[in-house]
Amino acid sequence: MATEVKSPITANVWKIQVQVGAQVKTGDVLTILESMKMEIPVESPCTGTVKEVRIKEGESVVEEAVIFIIG
Repeated sequence: MATEVKSPITANVWKIQVQVGAQVKTGDVLTILESMKMEIPVESPCTGTVKEVRIKEGESVVEEAVIFIIG
C-alpha cells in the first residue's frame, strides 16, 4: 500500500535528498524545505521505496500538498 507524504508547511523546496527507487526507512530525511530562512526537514513516515517525487528543487509547495509517494 502506498503512503502519501505531505508538506507540513507552505515553503520553498530547498534540497531533495532522495530519488525514485530509493529505499528509505522511517525517519530518513526526504527533502528539506525552507520557509522564513528556517530549514524544515521532511522525514519518511514509513519504510519502503520512493515511488514518486512530485516536487522540484526551487519550487514552492503549499501546506498539505502531496510531495512524495512511498510504497
